[in-house]
Amino acid sequence: MTSEQIAKYIDHTLLKQEASALQIKKLCEEAIQYKFASVCVNPANVGICARLLKGSGVKVCSVIGFPLGATLSTVKAYETEKVIADGAEEVDMVLNVGALKSGDDKLVKDDVSAVVKTAHSQKALVKVIIETCLLTDEEKVKACLICKEAGADFVKTSTGFNSGGATLPDVTLMRKTVGPKMGVKAAGGVRTREDVLAMIEAGATRIGTSGGIKILEGAEIKSGY
Repeated sequence: MTSEQIAKYIDHTLLKQEASALQIKKLCEEAIQYKFASVCVNPANVGICARLLKGSGVKVCSVIGFPLGATLSTVKAYETEKVIADGAEEVDMVLNVGALKSGDDKLVKDDVSAVVKTAHSQKALVKVIIETCLLTDEEKVKACLICKEAGADFVKTSTGFNSGGATLPDVTLMRKTVGPKMGVKAAGGVRTREDVLAMIEAGATRIGTSGGIKILEGAEIKSGY
């Protein structure tokens, strides 16, 4: 797979709370240069990214309910509405992991559905972060099925802010669970070109990383999302 082909899988990511306007501008410039799929940023940075990326073909992705997923569904839906108005075409929401672990499947599904309804009404994609490092395999399967039933476009492994990131077994399990049509995003700890290719082989259709340029250049990322 060529570097140009790999770039199309990558959400070029900067979610650090200390990210400055200059760093966000640089992120967008890099995304245009390397033709990444999107930039993934916090809601406060969506507007500037939308202006900088207008007409480039690079999409703006915003996180929702990030990084804990423990905000109210109404708040997640409002946050989704606001970032789409500011120019986001994709959102990565965090699942309510506590509700999942409590067995409240209805709350989990309603939470995802609230964001999906809001996003799809504006033709935006929804990726749901299930935070695999906190879940048993049984819970991972349940989370993926709930997200699929709720109409989400992707399931995503991780926020990158917890104890673990994407693993090949998790990506394989998620792909097997959701079937061939739904998207699977691997994020957190994807640090090398070999990691990316292995994740794609396992079933990932999108990769979230802050080190996309180093990956394309064949250098290992020592730390970061």
